[in-house]
Amino acid sequence: MLPPIPVLAEYGLSPTHGFLPDVLPLTRLPDPYYNKWEAVVANLQGLILSKRLRGVVDRLPVLSTIGLEHDAEWRRAYMLLCFMAHGYIWGGDSPSDRLPAPIAVPLLHISARLELPPVATYAAVCLWNFKPLFMDEGIDSLENLASLTTFTGSMDESWFYLVSVAMEARGAPIIPLMLTAIAAAREDDATAVTSCLHTFAERLDDLTTLLLRIHESCDPHIFYHRIRPFLAGSKNMAEAGLPNGVVYEDGSGNEPFRQYAGGSNAQSSLIQFFDVVLGIEHRPTGEKKPARGPDAEREGRAPPPKHNFIMEMRRYMPGPHARFLADVQAVANIRDYVEQNQGNRSLCVAYDACLSMLRVLRDKHIAIVTRYIVIPSREVRARSRSPEATRRKVNLATASRQQQQQRPQQPQGIALDVREQEAEAKKAGGLKGTGGTALISFLKQARDETGEPAIEEWSKRFMSRVLRTEGQGDFFAGKPDEGAGLEMHPAQTEEVSLPGLAGSWTMDEDVGGICNY
Repeated sequence: MLPPIPVLAEYGLSPTHGFLPDVLPLTRLPDPYYNKWEAVVANLQGLILSKRLRGVVDRLPVLSTIGLEHDAEWRRAYMLLCFMAHGYIWGGDSPSDRLPAPIAVPLLHISARLELPPVATYAAVCLWNFKPLFMDEGIDSLENLASLTTFTGSMDESWFYLVSVAMEARGAPIIPLMLTAIAAAREDDATAVTSCLHTFAERLDDLTTLLLRIHESCDPHIFYHRIRPFLAGSKNMAEAGLPNGVVYEDGSGNEPFRQYAGGSNAQSSLIQFFDVVLGIEHRPTGEKKPARGPDAEREGRAPPPKHNFIMEMRRYMPGPHARFLADVQAVANIRDYVEQNQGNRSLCVAYDACLSMLRVLRDKHIAIVTRYIVIPSREVRARSRSPEATRRKVNLATASRQQQQQRPQQPQGIALDVREQEAEAKKAGGLKGTGGTALISFLKQARDETGEPAIEEWSKRFMSRVLRTEGQGDFFAGKPDEGAGLEMHPAQTEEVSLPGLAGSWTMDEDVGGICNY
């Protein structure tokens, strides 16, 4: 007997808001008992700037969580304490490897209640950190969103979070849509499955358009030097000054060091839902595609995914969200249904269109990571070769600000050409994640794996192409660009760096979290 198709309400999910809360995030905790938390976060930017945050937090009382009632209050408290925690750790001249009891005790309790780690996750900075500007307008529009809290008070930081919020809202209807497709596949209703896939592909195109709006109001250098440091975790952060992680002081006197990953869009349940429902399988970085076993085909579902960075990120999702993905994994049948009906060309083309649109989304994300992470990182490393510069790197955020002040001013209004971004990414092939994972190799492999289930032969060739990045001319200088064409060969022939799992990404000496799809 087939397992039942998940019901959204049983996981606290909404057919209109998806993984965003159905009840809008609170702008303030209603119980005045928590006014001290609210006051600290309301003045967070000033306290970080004046380097007085740690002193203020150290003098706070340890508040009980007994006054938190509804889920929205627990989520608000989690968000407040995560911002306070990361500001405390990264907001001084050197990082703090201890988190005092006024933050640690309630944060540990609240995190356990929400089934989340006590660290600034994607849920803390994005899912539960927004408000609509006008209540009668949708939250899938960037023109109607504002962040509740930021570390820097900058428009760039708000925009960085809000692009993800808008994408979550715009993509939310895909969730019930594809659950309907799973049910239709069980009933052998190819017409209904095809229709659902058409809508899915169109909505993925909308999400790519939203993702590209990151360039409008988030400057790459401000992101890299000002925002990114505060999103760093405590896992594999020796280069940043946290060789053992962070102690969460709970009063027991026997607190261990804890290590957690930094914030990452790989913690987005929506993006992982797309992979699960389409039967896309991700492997540890560098591992080749294995032959697909017969068991999954007999059972009519995708095989369970292997342990890798993307699966690791489910530990950083709210518990109900992670369980929903696991339960959808158990019933996902779209890929197998399409493979069993390859004579239905409309169905196959619709499925391949979804894969293609998702691959385009990941292509654009690689270009964004190149512009916002890889290029600034190379500039920093070029300026930090001297021993004196290395000795000065006592704090991630401080070091990043110093490097930003030293950089030459460059125009930031125009995005790099895609081929230039691919070239920069190729140069960055040696950049590693803190656990040994190569950044660009990881992102490229995730992109390439997206196209692997394609049915049509042309689709397979199209989605395995790579851009030729060598021997380019300069169009604007009047030179012919002989390398502008597409070179058709299997993407898996690209050189892949050593595999590994990373909690947060680092670029050699500079360490910090980034967002990945």
